[in-house]
Amino acid sequence: MHSKTLKIGSLMLLSFGLLGCPKEAPKEGGENKTATGGESIRIAVIPKGTSHSFWKGIEAGAKAAGKEQNVEIIWQGPDKENDITSQVNLVQDQANKNVQGVVLAATDATALLAPIKGLKAKGIPVVTVDSGVKEDIAECYIATDNVKGGQLAAEELAKAIGKKGKVAMLLFLKGAVSNDEREKGFLDEMKKYPEIQLVATQYGNTPEEALNMTTNMLTANPDVVGIFAASEPNGVGAANYIRQNKKVGKIKLVAYDTSAEEVTAMKEGVIESLIVQNPWEMGYQGVKAVLKVIRKKPLDKKFIDSGVVVVNKANMGRPDVQRLLTVPKE
Repeated sequence: MHSKTLKIGSLMLLSFGLLGCPKEAPKEGGENKTATGGESIRIAVIPKGTSHSFWKGIEAGAKAAGKEQNVEIIWQGPDKENDITSQVNLVQDQANKNVQGVVLAATDATALLAPIKGLKAKGIPVVTVDSGVKEDIAECYIATDNVKGGQLAAEELAKAIGKKGKVAMLLFLKGAVSNDEREKGFLDEMKKYPEIQLVATQYGNTPEEALNMTTNMLTANPDVVGIFAASEPNGVGAANYIRQNKKVGKIKLVAYDTSAEEVTAMKEGVIESLIVQNPWEMGYQGVKAVLKVIRKKPLDKKFIDSGVVVVNKANMGRPDVQRLLTVPKE
């Protein structure tokens, strides 16, 4: 379900007016009450991590929705994006604190099933964003079409290296839906280019890890001419390798996301292009969707494609693209 391509609009879909789980006008009075008129509504938003700009975008969107709807947003995530155990514990902890709803970016598609089922057993609805789970148990799933994102990355990298040569791939966490779908999209698209050979795949979750993994891959394969970095920290780490080893122009890099370091690297020509998501919209629509369930209102859709677009030096100056390159305020 999560990997099928959904065509729900053009690039305008990526603006912060994205249509998804339908927006409702704020009510007068009683907006901060549960369906039974009791305590104020508290929604836990639990990302995979909290430090990178992508997660800050989700936080900003979630808190904007919370402010708009006069509900409390509890923002809490693991210190490291690959810390599955910590995220499981955080979800269980919020269940014990009796929040009214949870918005979750699952670190692992299987490990988070039991905690979500535990929430639902208590009557606490869950909406997943960015990365979902194996079973269709969330009320709504709001994410990038990551298969399409991986395909776009492969297309961009193939063009950049003249459709031939050896390439490498930096992933972040096997078992996370977003990771696995990006890998699938990239590999599927690369089948169209018989003269391109994928010679190495490594995993990193911080810029430092990504730099080390890139060093290892390029030491073993010095004739690599292209790299796909499937996350923000991997993009930063691979860009640092290219700079430090004076490989600008010799190794083409396509990366996911829009940290300040990545945007600067793209301006400098270190990164060829960025595969850009809309995390603000994920956070905003995630909170709005779980609120609808709390208020016992129907959701029109089970999956909302929050959009993905290729950004490079040629189009980065456009106002609609600039909005995606800047972490918005709440």
